[in-house]
Amino acid sequence: MAANQRIAAGAVVAAAVAASLAGCLSRTGGAHRSEGAPGPQNARPGAKSAVRLIGDGSTAFTGAQPHLPRPERLKPGQKPPQFVVFSWDGAGEDSQRLFSHFRKVSKANNATMTYFLSGVYLLPEEKRDLYKPPQHSPGRSDIGFNDEQGIADTVQQLRLAWLEGNEIGTHFNGHFCGKGGGVGEWSVEEWKDEITQAKQFVKTWKTNTGMTEAAPLPFDYDQELIGARTPCLEGRQNFLKAGRELGFRYDTSGVNNQVWPGRKEGLWDLSMQLVPFPGHSFEQLTMDYNFMVNQSGTTSQGDPAKHKQWGDQMRDGLLRGFQRAYDGNRAPLIIGNHFESWNGGTYMRAVEEVVERVCTKQEVRCVSFRQLADWLDAQDPRILAKLRTLGVGEAPKQGWASFLAGRPAPAPKGVPGAPAFKQ
Repeated sequence: MAANQRIAAGAVVAAAVAASLAGCLSRTGGAHRSEGAPGPQNARPGAKSAVRLIGDGSTAFTGAQPHLPRPERLKPGQKPPQFVVFSWDGAGEDSQRLFSHFRKVSKANNATMTYFLSGVYLLPEEKRDLYKPPQHSPGRSDIGFNDEQGIADTVQQLRLAWLEGNEIGTHFNGHFCGKGGGVGEWSVEEWKDEITQAKQFVKTWKTNTGMTEAAPLPFDYDQELIGARTPCLEGRQNFLKAGRELGFRYDTSGVNNQVWPGRKEGLWDLSMQLVPFPGHSFEQLTMDYNFMVNQSGTTSQGDPAKHKQWGDQMRDGLLRGFQRAYDGNRAPLIIGNHFESWNGGTYMRAVEEVVERVCTKQEVRCVSFRQLADWLDAQDPRILAKLRTLGVGEAPKQGWASFLAGRPAPAPKGVPGAPAFKQ
């Protein structure tokens, strides 16, 4: 997340903050032209946008999030929509500009996504000692910290993403994996401390950077933050307990088959899933990192001659998983990614092509985890329980209308108990 320029004093003052939530910030050497984004008042014509700054003004309450669909309960016999969730671990904007790129991809394909922000991406390097990671000395982080330019760029993308209906979750802070203080060894109380710090860095980025006149993030992070993915998918057991106590609604740190989700420790278990791995007899987790490890090993710069093949392999595996669910049990497809150019950026290409191919299809909803959790909460628990009886790729044998009608389907003619055939 390196950047050489320093942010100049923000030209936005608190009195004009509602008009500037699209993210305009002036920079040393000239104005930075920000991307357009619908503000709260634009998203709801005629509605007033009341902005209430929170704390030091790093965040603000601006009303209900724009562009969130109202969840509806399935009608009797109605086939479920095919949900697809694209999510990003450690979301931040750096010189690759992948955050801003995928915001555009999302908007162009009728999709919203979840961005799991690493809290230390809003903490400048010179303030690193403010982070006190569990089981590590102050100022330690396995993913580093940021500079003011990187923080300004990341805040701008977070602001725009939220105003477009996307979700801002958390990937926590220092990304410690494995033995020797990794997240898998943390207690419930240590997880709660890590979550508190992740929130605090978001709520105080202005104080920590000195960008006191910049526009705030347009949400209350205490209310916005309802879910997460743990580093390296470790430490889930104690995180679930901590998350439940702190009011989280879902977790996506597990591995599952393509079946309908239930709850663990009171949170929706929205785990990533196993999908076909073209050319192999085993299935693959729906995450770019795992495809990379099974293709080029732990190196992110494998044989350039194989980059296209590897990207196509990931794309086709995700598409096969999608089609299996779309034609089968309609279980939500959960996909995880990183803003990285591993193996020449081939996985970013693969994800983009999947978005373009599936998100505009009939009966498909590419949504954030928040939107999926909202929809699940709105359903009849008995219907969800019935959906969970369907196996991977299994469509109801007598069709959706019969399966979810709430009453037994009539027996086909010619079988015992069926009505007599009349000429």
